[in-house]
Amino acid sequence: MSHRWVLGVDIGGTNVVVGAVPLEGGPPVASISGPTLAERGGDATVATIAALAAEVIETTVRSEGGDRADFVGVGVGCPGPLDLEAGAIVRTPNLPWDGYPIRDRVAEALGLECVLDNDGNCAAYGEWWIGAAREAHSVLCLTLGTGIGGGFVEGGRVFRGVNGAAFEVGHITIEVDGRPCPCGNRGCLEAYASATAIAARARARIESGEASTLTTYAGGLEGLTARAVSDAARAGDGLAAEVIEEAGRMLGVGVASLVNVLNPEYVVVAGGAAAIGDPLFGPMRDEVRRRAFEAAADACRIVPGSLEGQAGVIGTAGIFVAESSR
Repeated sequence: MSHRWVLGVDIGGTNVVVGAVPLEGGPPVASISGPTLAERGGDATVATIAALAAEVIETTVRSEGGDRADFVGVGVGCPGPLDLEAGAIVRTPNLPWDGYPIRDRVAEALGLECVLDNDGNCAAYGEWWIGAAREAHSVLCLTLGTGIGGGFVEGGRVFRGVNGAAFEVGHITIEVDGRPCPCGNRGCLEAYASATAIAARARARIESGEASTLTTYAGGLEGLTARAVSDAARAGDGLAAEVIEEAGRMLGVGVASLVNVLNPEYVVVAGGAAAIGDPLFGPMRDEVRRRAFEAAADACRIVPGSLEGQAGVIGTAGIFVAESSR
C-alpha cells in the first residue's frame, strides 16, 4: 500500500528536527535531529536540514515502501519574528540571520514546495491537529525551550496577526525593568521561564554562594541545563526546587494575562522544559487561578503537550497540508 508524506522541519535555537509525517496526520514514521549551528549562518543550517531530510526519506521508503515521489512537500517551523510573505527571518533573537530567505533556500535544497510558519504556530497546530487539544475550539500553545514561543488556533485556523508577528508570547513583559532578554527588552517572560532562563537562574544563585548539589548533576556550572535543575529538584535539592517554582509562578503570571485576553478552551505547554512536569505546572496553575478572571480560568484546561517533542514537526507538516488545500 502506498502512502504520501510531508516533511516537517522544526528549527530551534539549539537543534533542528526533521520528520516524515503522514499526509492525513499522525506521528512521524522517521525523525532525526541535528545541531542548528546558528552561528555558522543560515546556509549551514539549510545544509543540515538537507542531510537530515535525505536520511529521513531513505528511512521512510525503506520501512514503508514507495519512493521519493511520495513526499509532496515540506513545512518549516522557525522562531519568529518572520516575514511570512517573503519567507524570511526577521531579527529573530536566537537565529541571527536577519532577512535570510529560509523558505526558498529549503525549497531549493530539497526540491519540494515549502511553507514557512512560526514554530509556536506550528506547535499549536500540531497539538490541535492530533495532540493534547485535538480539534478543540481554541488552543493557546506555549513552547518552552531555548526561548519561549507561542501560537493560537481557533476554529482550526492559526491566528497570525496583520503581518505574521502575532503570539510572540515569550516577549510579553511580566516585570517592568526586569531581567534582560535576548530580544533587547527587559522583563520578558522568556527571561524567566524558558529552559535557558531556568539554567541561568540556578547558575547565578550558585555563583552568588548558595549551596546546591546541582554541580554534581550538571558536571559543573558550564554544563548546567534545565533538565539538570529538574533532576536535582526531584532529588531534594532546595535551590533547584525554588528555581523551578519561581519559573512556574512567572509562567503563570504571563499565562493568566493571556487567558484573560483570549478565553481559550486549552492552554497547552510543550517543549523541553515542559517535561519538568508538576513542579512547574503546579505553581503555574496556582498563579493562573490567582490572577485570571474566574470565568475564564474555569473554562480553561492547562495541560502538557502530548506529542513528546514532535509537536513542531507534526504541526509544520499539518500547516503545509492545510495551506495546500486552500
